[in-house]
Parts: sequence; C-alpha cells; structure tokens
Amino acid sequence: MTPLGILLRGAGHEPAHYALVLATAAAAIGRPVTLFATNAGLALFRRDAALATDPREAHLASRGVAGIVALWEAAEELGLRRIACEAGMRAEGIASADLAEGIEVAGVVTFLEATGGGQLLSL
Repeated sequence: MTPLGILLRGAGHEPAHYALVLATAAAAIGRPVTLFATNAGLALFRRDAALATDPREAHLASRGVAGIVALWEAAEELGLRRIACEAGMRAEGIASADLAEGIEVAGVVTFLEATGGGQLLSL
C-alpha cells in the first residue's frame, strides 16, 4: 500500500485531532503511516497531554466522536510511526523529556525517507 506522511504544524486541538483521524484510518486499512509534528503541532506529542483536556474533547464525546485520547491509543495499537521534528523542538523550546513515550526525534529528511513516494498531507 502507498505510504502516508502527515505533517502536523498547526496549533490547537482541531488539526491535531484530524491528523490522528487521518493517520489511524489509513493505518486501519493497512497503509504505512508516519505522523511528523513540528513547531506548534508538537503539542500533540507532549507528555503533559494538554490537548486531551481541551474543552473540544468533551464536545466530541457528547456527539459520539472519538477524541484525541482514544485516537492516540489506536495510533499506538496500529503501530504508527510518530516523529517529533528536532528543529521544531528547538524552535519551541521542547526537550525530549517533554515528549510522550514512543515518540522518535528526527528531522525532515527522516520523515521524507519514511514517506518515500507516498502521499503527504499537511495540517
């Protein structure tokens, strides 16, 4: 299957949530997926999981839509490759210790190599 690379650079709950929606859906149908977060998008990868407490999570739950916590767990189960951009981490002042478990730290070249000739999406 064609690899999918998702670049998450946007701030806030909505782009992070939809990056996980797309990533887990693609992985569920057998596509290799790499989720690469940089700059403000790194909020999704933070150990403190601030996006999981965003008020939008309760709104989604009230409408029967999977939120960030459920999608994060699915991403782990599906074996998604999650990469935090090293340069983006420096730009945002984020240390490796601030990242959730299982997050790889690498650069854009690693992301592009992982995606190969596949599709790239940017959120």
